[in-house]
Amino acid sequence: MTECTAKVCAECVLPETFPGVHIDEFGVCNHCSEYKSNLSETDEKVKYQIRCEELFEQERGKHHYDALICYSGGKDSSYTLSLLKERYHLNVLAATLDNGFISPQALKNIASLVENLGVDHLFFKPNFRLLAAIFAHCAENDIFPVKTLERASTICTACMTFTKFMALRLAIEDDIPYVIYGWSPGQAPLTSSIMKNNPSMVKMMQHSVLTPLRQMAGDEIVKYFLTQRHFEQPERFPYNIHPLAFLPYDEDQIYSTISRLGWEPPRDVDPNSSNCQLNSYANVIHQQRFGVNPYVFELAHLVRTGCLDRQAALNRLNLSADAGALNKVGNKLRSYLE
Repeated sequence: MTECTAKVCAECVLPETFPGVHIDEFGVCNHCSEYKSNLSETDEKVKYQIRCEELFEQERGKHHYDALICYSGGKDSSYTLSLLKERYHLNVLAATLDNGFISPQALKNIASLVENLGVDHLFFKPNFRLLAAIFAHCAENDIFPVKTLERASTICTACMTFTKFMALRLAIEDDIPYVIYGWSPGQAPLTSSIMKNNPSMVKMMQHSVLTPLRQMAGDEIVKYFLTQRHFEQPERFPYNIHPLAFLPYDEDQIYSTISRLGWEPPRDVDPNSSNCQLNSYANVIHQQRFGVNPYVFELAHLVRTGCLDRQAALNRLNLSADAGALNKVGNKLRSYLE
């Protein structure tokens, strides 16, 4: 059964085929029922916001940079970057992982935002032949735990693994206290929106993702991850913070803010991405394999919390991928593997 034929929650957009979803006799999923029974999240968000602001004040001006942001050039990370500069007045280093599929318009958006906000910026481009091999392998194999694939495709999870460890290395090596992510409220739970990186836990997490990648790509992959010398500096391990989990999230406000800074929507990406051409390809493969769109959990949360209209979410999920764009991505990957 695919997402298209499965019963879908009448209040959000979760299908009954999504792991752990149960839809009752009223057509409402268990996630929506649980959300209604616990409406204290607003108070919790205020607590997280206060804690975030306390942390920023605590370390402001004590390091070369107050924070490092993983900057994709998409709307949410662009908005988060604007908040860090214009609301919190932080000295920020923006870092972008170039996976070989950043939309040309997204590249222009990155340049506009960092220039207009006066932010230092780094591009990190791993060996694309290596990335192509990993993405192609992920298109055919599930190399990560099933739980991680409830929120992102295998390809996107591999890409984010590079991003996360790139950021962690930079933060440790330059003693940057905070790594900031521009995730939407539906991409990660509120409870994980402010977390101090624990070296022991990071080492375990690194082992779980590095092992399958190393089996696939060989020892060349090791240089993108933490080494023993990083783990010997536990005092330099940063906090991870994703502010949009607890700050107000309004897409109209987001677009208004970043448009003022020179951001324009790319026309060559799918509705669930505002920067990456690989996204559609990853989504199609994931949906074929698991019967659900990898963005459905995020979009369901946005609908449930009033951040997105349900019909708009359904439209994003049901829009067919452009065949030409998919072929272009597939051909680029194959050309580096021949």
